Amino acid sequence: MVLNDKISIGMVNFINTAPLYEVWKERAAAAPHEDWQVIEGPPSRLNRMLYNGELDLGFISSHEYALHPDKYRILDGLSISAQGEVGSVFLFSELPIAALDGRAVALSPQSQTSNALIRIILEDYYHIRPHYVESGEAPARLAIGDRALRLKAENRFPLVLDLSQEWQRHSGLPFVFAIWAVREECWKNRGAEVRAIQRELLTCVEIGRRRLKEISAGVAERIPMPPAACHEYLRRIEFDLSPAKVQGLSRFYQKLIDRREVSPRALPLKIL
Repeated sequence: MVLNDKISIGMVNFINTAPLYEVWKERAAAAPHEDWQVIEGPPSRLNRMLYNGELDLGFISSHEYALHPDKYRILDGLSISAQGEVGSVFLFSELPIAALDGRAVALSPQSQTSNALIRIILEDYYHIRPHYVESGEAPARLAIGDRALRLKAENRFPLVLDLSQEWQRHSGLPFVFAIWAVREECWKNRGAEVRAIQRELLTCVEIGRRRLKEISAGVAERIPMPPAACHEYLRRIEFDLSPAKVQGLSRFYQKLIDRREVSPRALPLKIL
């Protein structure tokens, strides 16, 4: 759905998107695109908005594409991903992993992808069956983004499991947490503008990586964390969609298909 003839773009404003989004905001202020409208939100909200037609394209959980592959296409070259540790998607636990069998694990209200990934890690890799809850007291909890960074800084949980690191350790592949997706009707009706947005996003990523120390210093106080620690964290976040990442995303979707959580139509990927 196009809002007021503008293309509506969903943007996550966690600090893990800062190397892209801070540059985007600067460039938009200097040379506004009157036909583009940015809407900020956490991944879970943007997922719902894109599905409901309240957005035309945006950063969404990679899990959302797998749920509704007939509605979307993936923009090539763009993701939020990591090889090994990601540093902001953690399971925080008061107990050893084995002791969580049959115990409560609180999921994150902010990320479909991480909720699906922790189930795969605990059930398929550690062979335990926790009881998943949406909220309330639990000996283990999943947190992502800025909240995960704050909990990690508190240093009060004896076990902190980095989900991306666990995925790579068991699969041998990087993990893709979020993708840029466009609704099919927007691509069909306004494909040239979608390509222009894609090019702008890729440009922002390129500039943001060159200015990473500067951007890290500017956003570190949001957590708060030292600029050097923020820089080290943001160095681990990757924004490309390399062949290895496409393979990792496909492996994730095949896992979801095998678990009968998504339709087999999630594969093959539809990448523009």
